[in-house]
Amino acid sequence: MVELILFVITAVAALAGAVTVVTARNPVHSAMGLFGTLFSLAVIYVVNLAHLVAAVQVIVYAGAVMTLFLFVIMLIGVDKAEDTSEHLPRQRILVGVLGTALGLVVAALVVSGRFVWVPAAVGDVEIPNGTVQAVAEPLFTTWILAFEVTALLLTIAAAGAIALAYFKRGLIREEHE
Repeated sequence: MVELILFVITAVAALAGAVTVVTARNPVHSAMGLFGTLFSLAVIYVVNLAHLVAAVQVIVYAGAVMTLFLFVIMLIGVDKAEDTSEHLPRQRILVGVLGTALGLVVAALVVSGRFVWVPAAVGDVEIPNGTVQAVAEPLFTTWILAFEVTALLLTIAAAGAIALAYFKRGLIREEHE
């Protein structure tokens, strides 16, 4: 039941962030909507016991990619004056009421004893997916040949791209001289 409640809350947050990305006129607000969506997805991964994927989601996407997006947005220049007057006077009251209600629901779940912070810690349940060990063991045993061939192909592709770029640049220099 708790997983369902968390899923619904984070799904609504992810959808709200996605709608913000599309509808916001200010690019910084769009980027913050994207951050909310990415963070909500990480929470959904944790609820589904995919902790490694959640960590990668937060570190790579919500951290590095969002930082890059915000730097690009700031470099293209969004230096216009913002109207900071409050247009929704009841918004603070509504947020306070919703936050208090959410806090009461969480407190009731914790006090009732039906809430477990880490669902996998209950009993002798083994987590089959989402851990580093569950991902690394088949990757470096069963799929090691495919993993190494992929690494080799990517290395060859990078070297080929560099060689082609150098070769074309050399031709362009010879034509202009």
